[in-house]
Amino acid sequence: MEELIRKVNWEKSNGIVPVVVQSTEGDVLTLAYMNREALKKTLETGYAYYYSRSQDRIRMKGEVSGNVQLVKEIRVDCDNDALLLIVEPKGPACHTGNYSCFYRKLGEPERIAEEIDYSLTILRELEELIKQRKEKLLDGSYTSKLFAEGKEKIYKKFGEEAIEVLVAEDRERIIYETADMLYHLLVLLAYNDISLGEIMTELRRRRE
Repeated sequence: MEELIRKVNWEKSNGIVPVVVQSTEGDVLTLAYMNREALKKTLETGYAYYYSRSQDRIRMKGEVSGNVQLVKEIRVDCDNDALLLIVEPKGPACHTGNYSCFYRKLGEPERIAEEIDYSLTILRELEELIKQRKEKLLDGSYTSKLFAEGKEKIYKKFGEEAIEVLVAEDRERIIYETADMLYHLLVLLAYNDISLGEIMTELRRRRE
């Protein structure tokens, strides 16, 4: 594995390389970035991990949304400074709910996919996944890593993500950061053995 990682020219772009992500059907899904650690986790787990330049951290694609990408093949370009991932996507690649991030022509407005689920289904599914990662720590899982590091780390991350929502400068960033905040809130609740059902019960009591 280390030999494969060393074949990439990391020095050319200060340790980060662009990654074109393509479905097994041939559709270009998104453009992402990787550093050494993201590629290592991808090779170890078989799922796509990317490096977030804005947050300066590695994240598994779909760990929050459930829209993971199962990696079938990794290719490198002729200069060894860019990667191509052939993946089997489990859901949309784009935060708008569209199958691909390249769903529109230049100049066309952003379009939110109509099939986005506004129910609590995704939150319940995410809650269950987080519970599983707490009960059985999984190597390479960001969620399991949070539980392993304990209360201080979990509370700190939630606070950081809440601040990110407050300082977000545009609509798209607010949506992105709110999703991160909700995920970390669910981790915090799971750490304290509090379920979403209990939160809903309290909200219902207040409405009455």
